[in-house]
Amino acid sequence: MSEVILKVEHISKQYRLGLVGTGTLSHDLKRWFYKLRGKEDPYLKIGDTNDRSKAAESDYVWAIKDINFEVKRGEVLGIIGKNGAGKSTLLKILSRVTSPTTGQIKTKGRIASLLEVGTGFHPELTGKENIYLNGAILGMTKTEIKAKEQEIIEFSGCQRYIDTPVKRYSSGMRVRLAFAVAAFLEPDILVVDEVLAVGDAEFQKKAIGKMQDISKGEGRTVLFVSHNMAAVQDLCSRVIVLEHGRTVYDGETQEGIDYYLNNSKVSKGFTNFEIKHNVFKAKFKRFEILNTSRGITSSFNSGEKMVFKTYINVTQELRNPIFSLRISDANNISIIAWRSNDYVNEPLDKNINNSFIIEIETDNLFLLDSVYKISMSLLDGKELLDYADKFISFEILPDKPNDKFYSITKRKTYNSVLFTEANWQIISEK
Repeated sequence: MSEVILKVEHISKQYRLGLVGTGTLSHDLKRWFYKLRGKEDPYLKIGDTNDRSKAAESDYVWAIKDINFEVKRGEVLGIIGKNGAGKSTLLKILSRVTSPTTGQIKTKGRIASLLEVGTGFHPELTGKENIYLNGAILGMTKTEIKAKEQEIIEFSGCQRYIDTPVKRYSSGMRVRLAFAVAAFLEPDILVVDEVLAVGDAEFQKKAIGKMQDISKGEGRTVLFVSHNMAAVQDLCSRVIVLEHGRTVYDGETQEGIDYYLNNSKVSKGFTNFEIKHNVFKAKFKRFEILNTSRGITSSFNSGEKMVFKTYINVTQELRNPIFSLRISDANNISIIAWRSNDYVNEPLDKNINNSFIIEIETDNLFLLDSVYKISMSLLDGKELLDYADKFISFEILPDKPNDKFYSITKRKTYNSVLFTEANWQIISEK
């Protein structure tokens, strides 16, 4: 059995909305009186669930509530959830940035945290001076820091600017240097929030590789928060899913990612677009996802055909209209794209004067069960008229398709993984 290096027991964090502290003298006196009698704070018994989408019914809110888990040495634990689920609050408590309202944390060894861009950096000090400052904060001696100094500088890629004050660094450079310091000064537990999203693709790859080395090669523990499910899948050996400040899943990585994605809100199958001004050539008015029976839906089995219907308002003549629709997976990777001018016989006519409807019926789509998002754009030649990015979603249910036939055409893919044929129908609203 591996050694437990971090144990979290009944951790909760309560905040008062709108004010810092209790807010009134009567509340302060009441808390003091309860404490004098050895009783629990009376305001810990009240408070809303941490659901940011609803109006508050109480002055108090539980950012996280009754969190329990253990982490073993060498384990990489992913913590995922929607914005506002309590991930960053939990990491701040684990990093001793803030204290919990209730519960306790038991750790063995040193914790290094990377919670925000430039955390722990003094803007007036140079990059090299901040390496020594951060190392001292982590409890390293000057000799230990000096032994790692060159590795830190080379990994960060900031050699040219290492003697320049950090206030002149870009956010990406600060993240590079901060991560290098935290990773190379050998903490027993490395806590990493979503800050890696600031870095470029090359650095993210290096950082994930370094975290894998830290856990597998050096036997140290990593707590990793990210909205990048591909990075979580590659890096983490276990996942915790938070929802409204509570733990709703704790277990195997892929099952945790599936749980998180499949419990994300999926659209009702249609959306109406708000047109905020009257001066425009053409704008999207409404979008619908239909099955082959022309019923609006947002759930399909793998291998089913789908129909995408777009209503477009036109106020001026479109000389060379081009419409494109793209499907992206949960990792925001574009997997399928249709574009009107890809076809020999283009479905969209030139010189359109009236509002119209574009209806695209796909071939059988053999997609894995997950949640997918749709983006679309409308151009007149090279002029962008309207664009909707990942504005609606649909889900593929966990069901195996009967038909094993997969058809891929060799055409331009426009950065998508797959291009499939589709039947286009243009309907005038005249």
